[in-house]
Amino acid sequence: MAAAHSAAISAFPEGYYDCMDGLKKEDLKAAAGQCVRAHSQLVYYDLPNYWIYSDVYPELVNGCKRWWDMYSDNLYLIQPGLTGKQSFSANRMQREHAVPKSWWKANGSVEYTPAYSDMWNLYPSDADANQAKLNYPFGETRSISFDNGISKVGLPKSGYGGGASHVFEPADEYKGDFARAIFYMATVYDELPWAYTYMFVRNSYPSLLPWAYNMLLQWARLDPVSQKEIDRNDYVQQFQGNRNPFIDFPELAEYIWGQRTSQVFKLSEQGGSGVNPPITGDPEISAPVNGEALDFGPVAAGYSVNRALQIKGKNMTSPLSLRVVGADKNLFTPEVTSIPADIINQNGGFLLNIKYNPLSTGNHEAKLTLYDGGIDGSIAVTLTGQSVDVPALGSVLALPATDITDNSYTANWKAAPTQADYYTLTRVRYNPDAEEIDTYETSELYYNISDRNPLIPESYYVTYNYLGVESPLSNSIYIAASGINDPRSDSPFHVFPSVGGVIISRAPAEAGTLFIMDICGRIIDVIIDPEDNSLIPLSPGIYIMRIDNSAPLKVIVR
Repeated sequence: MAAAHSAAISAFPEGYYDCMDGLKKEDLKAAAGQCVRAHSQLVYYDLPNYWIYSDVYPELVNGCKRWWDMYSDNLYLIQPGLTGKQSFSANRMQREHAVPKSWWKANGSVEYTPAYSDMWNLYPSDADANQAKLNYPFGETRSISFDNGISKVGLPKSGYGGGASHVFEPADEYKGDFARAIFYMATVYDELPWAYTYMFVRNSYPSLLPWAYNMLLQWARLDPVSQKEIDRNDYVQQFQGNRNPFIDFPELAEYIWGQRTSQVFKLSEQGGSGVNPPITGDPEISAPVNGEALDFGPVAAGYSVNRALQIKGKNMTSPLSLRVVGADKNLFTPEVTSIPADIINQNGGFLLNIKYNPLSTGNHEAKLTLYDGGIDGSIAVTLTGQSVDVPALGSVLALPATDITDNSYTANWKAAPTQADYYTLTRVRYNPDAEEIDTYETSELYYNISDRNPLIPESYYVTYNYLGVESPLSNSIYIAASGINDPRSDSPFHVFPSVGGVIISRAPAEAGTLFIMDICGRIIDVIIDPEDNSLIPLSPGIYIMRIDNSAPLKVIVR
């Protein structure tokens, strides 16, 4: 990318990387992992609220921030007044794992590891590019099936892909960014049980296959660390609590996998340890400005909402103190009451999360006061919120899936009976060993699923959120495995296993009788017209079920 630096100038804490000093090769890799492995695990669906600071262009477009999408050159603007999640949904963007989450699936789960929501493995993405990328490894293409000018998908060149049928190739300007993300993943998550070994192997060293690390090293050489990565490194540290050492030390990968594996890594030769901005003038706060307002909008009484306030400054000499004052001060709670000076002085500053938790209806106001840190006087930010009655939310009606193929389908539903801030689609896949559950947020009345396994049946249901309140569940829509004679597909309603029993899915007009039998064929229960989306409790075991005169179905309850 443009504005490359021969050595990163990020501000990491003093002593942060000391255990790497004097080591080489596999010992150096292990020490780098030890330095950065511990971090806060962020909520996957909240990532756009962090990306709105870490993954936007520095220049405004028509007065709006613009999402920095490394997968396309589409113009995705952040309209004023929208949170990161709201803008993400409005732009129909997606959260994309650089290392596909399916690669580490174990017992039907992908969320058991912090890698699922690690900011160093996730980036804002154009939806079409994300769906084209699927779970292919990085590589260089020889025959292209998808090309939007930034991202390519196609057949791999000889020696690339690790046996995969296709590879994903980013633009030259982002190849170094992705290479350093993969180096981080190979260092922090080297013990994951990789379900796909196109690039990774489960071991402490080298953790990457030779074809992969040789390609990534070349990408990193041709696309050096940029100011974008340096700034993002600072943001990720304040949000998640750790850094990417391959950005702080651009030559680190060479010491671990590349041309310097025989040499000892010395911090003193890498541009300095604990590089913090020097104090060169009077302390000042550039954001927020005195008198600024932060509006939390309407929230249902008894529920809460979070908003973020960016605090930036320079030349701070001591911690900045924060205090909420005013009649409604107890309703607004900042996550911290003091921010260290060195964090304020860094490029990204500090993103302060504030919770508004009203207990009764009405308009509320308080002031957040910032003081100390060496600044003269104080800065006041007005906090406002409106608490309203808890809305009575009905459920939406989930509609049958459309455009079903072996690897995709479109989930559909009707509009909410009341106003909706966003919809949440919950998808359940019935793997032989365990259920796998994913959720997706959107403002649309549909969602495109692009990673369907035709051999695995699945279902989905929908809720919506309004004023912080979540609606009841919709009915469930069942999608049978392709090419299998599944008696559920033609039944008046569907039965599928869940934790502690079976779930019934039916439309309001459907009717029928459910017969539940043990493995020997003895009837243990008969239920006439069971309620939609109801759980029928059953002990763990194998059951035979029949809906009216349909073919019998074997169900395993775990």
